[in-house]
Amino acid sequence: MGRRRAPELYRAPFPLYALQVDPSTGLLIAAGGGGAAKTGIKNGVHFLQLEQINGRLSASLLHSHDTETRATMNLALAGNILAAGQDAHCQLLRFQTHQQKGKTKAEKAGCKEQGPRQRKGAAPVEKKSGAETHQEGIELSVENLQAVQTDFSPDPFQKVVCFNHDNTLLATGGTDGYVRIWKVPSLEKVLEFRAHEGEIEDLALGPNGKLVTVGWDLKASVWQKDQLVTQLHWQENGPTFSNTPYRYQACRFGQVPDQPTRLRLFTVQIPHKRLRQPPPCYLTAWDGSTFLPLRTKSCGHEVISCLSVSESGTFLGLGTVTGSVAIYIAFSLQRLYYVKEAHGIVVTDVAFLPEKGRGPELLGFHETALFSVAVDSRCQLHLLPSRRSVPVWLLLLLCVGLIVMTIVLLQGVFPGFL
Repeated sequence: MGRRRAPELYRAPFPLYALQVDPSTGLLIAAGGGGAAKTGIKNGVHFLQLEQINGRLSASLLHSHDTETRATMNLALAGNILAAGQDAHCQLLRFQTHQQKGKTKAEKAGCKEQGPRQRKGAAPVEKKSGAETHQEGIELSVENLQAVQTDFSPDPFQKVVCFNHDNTLLATGGTDGYVRIWKVPSLEKVLEFRAHEGEIEDLALGPNGKLVTVGWDLKASVWQKDQLVTQLHWQENGPTFSNTPYRYQACRFGQVPDQPTRLRLFTVQIPHKRLRQPPPCYLTAWDGSTFLPLRTKSCGHEVISCLSVSESGTFLGLGTVTGSVAIYIAFSLQRLYYVKEAHGIVVTDVAFLPEKGRGPELLGFHETALFSVAVDSRCQLHLLPSRRSVPVWLLLLLCVGLIVMTIVLLQGVFPGFL
């Protein structure tokens, strides 16, 4: 039996590093590039239209936004505004979709020369990098808004960006160890403080105003504005390794399913140093209000590179440095789906298809869909089939039926049993 393979949804003309999905429009936004080096590899943000075609999820290029000499390494989405981490800066982009206006005969002739939209399985169409491609009836425009430098280390680099719950603020972190909070869309700085000795690896903003940061100093901290609330200790109720230092690689808040007012925090812990025989990596679920560890489980010996939580908080998505992709149940931290070396190279980002907006229409009969991107320029699709479940009322009916049948059989074998 051959190795499980994930379908390739799209291939970009540059390495991909960041991924977002817009629930209202069903747009898949993938970004990356070759950076400032004169290698001939372009930099850009690609907007892909997701559609169900013949029962299969398909992606077609709707618009390509050229970012010139700056590769986008991280993304955050708030409505129709993107925050893109590009080197030491954060660039805000506003995108809008609208119905395509009628074309002239010359433009229609030009469209016929271009041929069909490029989809997986269709013949590729030669396009100039940075050119715009339209889906029939829909066009998209992108506007550059404000940009600001967010990292000031000797080798400055923004590593993470995220919006708060009402999209009025965004937080950035990078190699200088400082968290900076900015107003949206003016990018006026409202707060700045040193969170870690060394690089900030990830951060997450909760709806209660609390901020969680993880860094290369092996610490995970909870902040209220610039005041330290507590530090996380994942090994309190989990495994202990005296000779193996671990660091936090990623952190994400997620809803508690069926309890929208409650939150859980999820973190990934990986070995701080690469060893010949690598120890396992770990997933931990935390109470979102007390920040006490609820559950910790091993997630294998492949080093985790990225983490995502589904919109309802039901699933976790993981990517690894060896290119593998996995989906876990958030409540039990049980693995449901796994593709070994799906990309063959480090997975740089994963994102779930939203469960609202156009999500259910695009999902079809599957329980969830996870997208992954990597340095190999590919975007892959990972579908989790719906798990069949028996209704509780039917189980009760079957139990009652078995009890009745047992009594009837006993009465037949032993007359006078009752």
